[in-house]
Amino acid sequence: MKNAKIKNIFLLCLAFIASAAMLTVIQAPISLSPLAWVALVPFILACSLRPRRTKPKRLAVAAYLISLCYWLGNLYWIAPITVVGWATFCLYTAVHWPILALCLRYCRIKKIPLFLAAGVLFVGAERLQGLFLGGFFWRLLAHSQYANITLIQIADIFGTAGLSFLIAMVNGLLAELIIDASAFAEATADRRYSILPPSLKLRRTGDSRYWKNIFKLSNLIKTAVVCAALLATVFYGRWRISQEDEFVETGPVVASLQSNVPQSVKREALRGEGQYAAQTSQTIFDELMQKSKASAEAGAELIVWPETMVQATLNPEVLALVDPSHLWKAFDKALREHSKDTAFVLVGAYGGVPDESKSRLAERYNSAFLYKPDGQQSDKQYSKIHLVLFGEVLPFKKSFPLLFKLVMKFNPYNYDHSLDAGSEYTVFEMTKGQEARIYKFSVIICYEATMPAIVRRFALDEHGRKQIDWLINISNDGWFVRFKGEKVLPSTELPQHAAICVFRAVENRLAVLRSVNTGISCLIDTLGRIRDGYIAASPDLPVTAMERKGLAGWFADKMPIDKRVTFFSKYGQWLDFSCAACLVSLIIVTVATGIKQKVKKR
Repeated sequence: MKNAKIKNIFLLCLAFIASAAMLTVIQAPISLSPLAWVALVPFILACSLRPRRTKPKRLAVAAYLISLCYWLGNLYWIAPITVVGWATFCLYTAVHWPILALCLRYCRIKKIPLFLAAGVLFVGAERLQGLFLGGFFWRLLAHSQYANITLIQIADIFGTAGLSFLIAMVNGLLAELIIDASAFAEATADRRYSILPPSLKLRRTGDSRYWKNIFKLSNLIKTAVVCAALLATVFYGRWRISQEDEFVETGPVVASLQSNVPQSVKREALRGEGQYAAQTSQTIFDELMQKSKASAEAGAELIVWPETMVQATLNPEVLALVDPSHLWKAFDKALREHSKDTAFVLVGAYGGVPDESKSRLAERYNSAFLYKPDGQQSDKQYSKIHLVLFGEVLPFKKSFPLLFKLVMKFNPYNYDHSLDAGSEYTVFEMTKGQEARIYKFSVIICYEATMPAIVRRFALDEHGRKQIDWLINISNDGWFVRFKGEKVLPSTELPQHAAICVFRAVENRLAVLRSVNTGISCLIDTLGRIRDGYIAASPDLPVTAMERKGLAGWFADKMPIDKRVTFFSKYGQWLDFSCAACLVSLIIVTVATGIKQKVKKR
């Protein structure tokens, strides 16, 4: 009995490990995307093969342990920033696997078709992933297919969830076919038809030909449904792509700057004092200014700098209070002079609001400022709405002071570096040429590019009309790059961040221009294509966009503008929320059923 229990646990772990391994390699930068269509099969089989013989506790423990290892390994790039945050987040996120395992087991017992159950459950789990942190939309099934331009077009109806649902549905079908085939072979071998799956047990008979026909018919229907969904996705994707010439026009020439500054250097500049901090900030600024001037000479009409690479607070009301020789004023003056009669220049810097005494900042923001060709700063600025936990805001400061003190001990800044969250969905404007054509765009900062709800708010106005022509994503991914002497060691975060942005472009038919410290800076068109090449660039910038990791450079290209208003922009993550509601309901039912069974045994 003991050996059988050990063998059972070993087989469960082996199945979960197989799925974890495939789920790891399907994502960028390895990008073995075809494996996504079978990656969940071992997981589903482990939860569904003779579920009544598998103890729930054993199943849940095995799923949690492997899930924990999966997340610890794949989110390794968080550890250098905050070990406590990395470990805590992985411990929390790993809970989704045992929940999924138990729900799949319940669905199998209750005769719910696995191809439907898998789609609903896995998409629901993706929506609930990081629920208490505002959502963690990372490493979703759909993200593995970012380069499959045909399939990702359904995101403008269903969002990222549509493709995740399709992938999970295919996995569920394959698992169900394997289970049914195994059960049918075992039953017909000794004519024990009572052990057939519920979907095949329509009536008692000893005629093997009858059961064979039922088996074929049942699985033919399931396969036909899934194949129809796949074909519909392909046809829809090709149709949307064919509309490009009709709905997409060419906009102004835009430029993206990419610096290559380790976060450790920025950190020293921020918390340092005196000449060293000033010299570091000045060096970062001067290097970007050189790139900015080069891109302007290449004809750029809008030049974008990465997130917080201007080490200053640029609000006019703050600049008015500092000494005339202050470095912040020098940066502001240089940007005004650079933009005057040249181009619109968008920079990432810090925002702030002085307190009543005007001696310190009462509020601090992660912001974007726009300088215009008339040499003035725009009266509009954007301050980041969704702040990153630990990186930009520390938890428990007011709710749990003792725990906050513990968090501070592991804080790399050695002080409370929390920022304030913005609230305004800013729309910037720029004009082009003598005809004074007005273009409108918005900025999303860093992790906000992973938040579908935030991008949707920018896409349409209150009347449901498209209010911007494109999106800009400025980011500082220098957090996730290690420097070993002259060698740069970029993490997997960089290409995965770029891949996620593809879905924001398709969901809302908005091109996304990325300007990212350490990379990957690129232009993503409204069909979700990460563009390789450019009309002008620095000599050292790779032509292939996904190779722009851990280096500095700039490129300029023409911005595509799409007139289409999408179903997703209007109605949002309706599929995600529906699946999440189903998952929550199933969790409640599963728990209630377990309690009821325990009461009966007593």
